[in-house]
Amino acid sequence: MVLACAFAHSGPGEDPASGAYSPTVHTEGTLLDGTLGGFAGQLQVLSNPHPILDPTMRKIIALLTFASVIAGCDRPASETESAVSESEPAAAAVVEAEVSIYAAAVASETRPEADRESDAGRKPEAVLELFGIQPGDTVLEMWAGGGYYTELLADVVGESGKVVVHANTPILKFAGEAHTNRHAENRLPNTEILLAENNTLALEADSFDAATIILNYHDLYWASEDYGWDQIDVPAFLAELYKGIKPGGTLGIVDHQAVSGSPAETGNTLHRIDSAIVIAELEGVGFVLDGESNELANPEDDHTKGVFDPEIRGKTDRYVLSFRKPE
Repeated sequence: MVLACAFAHSGPGEDPASGAYSPTVHTEGTLLDGTLGGFAGQLQVLSNPHPILDPTMRKIIALLTFASVIAGCDRPASETESAVSESEPAAAAVVEAEVSIYAAAVASETRPEADRESDAGRKPEAVLELFGIQPGDTVLEMWAGGGYYTELLADVVGESGKVVVHANTPILKFAGEAHTNRHAENRLPNTEILLAENNTLALEADSFDAATIILNYHDLYWASEDYGWDQIDVPAFLAELYKGIKPGGTLGIVDHQAVSGSPAETGNTLHRIDSAIVIAELEGVGFVLDGESNELANPEDDHTKGVFDPEIRGKTDRYVLSFRKPE
């Protein structure tokens, strides 16, 4: 029976064992009278206690038997190859995992060990998956700091893409050698540094496929003379950011959650901001909320504590939001 199925599905010059076929039903009289008739003469009728004396009857039974085999072989794959079909989703998942550009970036052997040690708490693959940044994209990374995400973004966009790494004087002081080492000896050749102090950012219209603000949106409401962080004109900044992103482009946000309903001033006092404020402000300038993730959520976090509190630092309740600029 297996041989009959293979015969029925094989095309000219095709190996029946390969499984790669396009089922074809032949109805020409020559094939039925010749091939099937000849094959029927070779079939044996088994387990029949009553001898069949008429050779014609034997041939008819054999033909009917072979026809049933052909009919079974021509059934939909969902019926005849259920065992294979059941295994396909798992196989597809493995293939998808192997080709994920985000998983590949996280697994890159060129990443510093210090970055790898932060992966468990930051879950960069899930974050980048939500943002959907692609090879060839031009990405603006606001307040890039030590460059944890700079390294990943540079890998994802590849040689045909570019990451514009924004920094200002306070950020450079805060990041210290981490920023310097990140870009030493042209380690990331598809990146360029954009220095712009608060309230001086000027972007070319529709120039970025995506932008990210990771753990810094709350700093729109921070002000510090000690750190040289001037109060930011929030409406002006958001308008400039919106202008710089291409229609259809993405804005990715990660930040520390604040008590629901709390004012934006928590950005100044606790370095947290209620996600509802972020959504309302960005939708107010024209962005559309396109996706969100709870991958970094931590229900055990005390939202009344500052994010640098030793008890919670690195384990805060964080939200991940993806916005789109309408086309």
